[in-house]
Amino acid sequence: SSDGYKVRLSIKSALGDQAYVWTENEMYLFRATLAFAMRSHFSGQEFDVSNIIVCDETPRVSFWFVVTSPLNTSRLVDIENVEKAVRKSRNRINSAFLLTDKTLEFIGIAPTLAAPASPGTPPWLIVFGVVMGAVGAGIIVLLVSSLVQNKR
Repeated sequence: SSDGYKVRLSIKSALGDQAYVWTENEMYLFRATLAFAMRSHFSGQEFDVSNIIVCDETPRVSFWFVVTSPLNTSRLVDIENVEKAVRKSRNRINSAFLLTDKTLEFIGIAPTLAAPASPGTPPWLIVFGVVMGAVGAGIIVLLVSSLVQNKR
């Protein structure tokens, strides 16, 4: 469906021996976390699990979902808004299932990007320190060599 998103889960590859079986309870949790994401995105609208419709579920844990409006259940929420809500709450959704962006895939929604790591020390300060250290070492070598030559 052009109004829905396909979800693919790789529970076994993510958790190995601690992998859990995908049951109706897990599906309910998925729908509840999506309802949470939609409520967070649309403040003031009361999304519920009944607004998250899942279809075409496969045994290898993939399925399609659409979100209906809480005001009119026959109307679907725009895919742009669903995408924004999922991206905004992606970390919470992944954490609920102990999965990552690679093992809980929303096909058609780009994975979240981790914040770039900022080094504790700025790189320019490291370069400056190395250059100043080399200059200081050079000055000390010149002073010591001139003192040794003066004593001879």
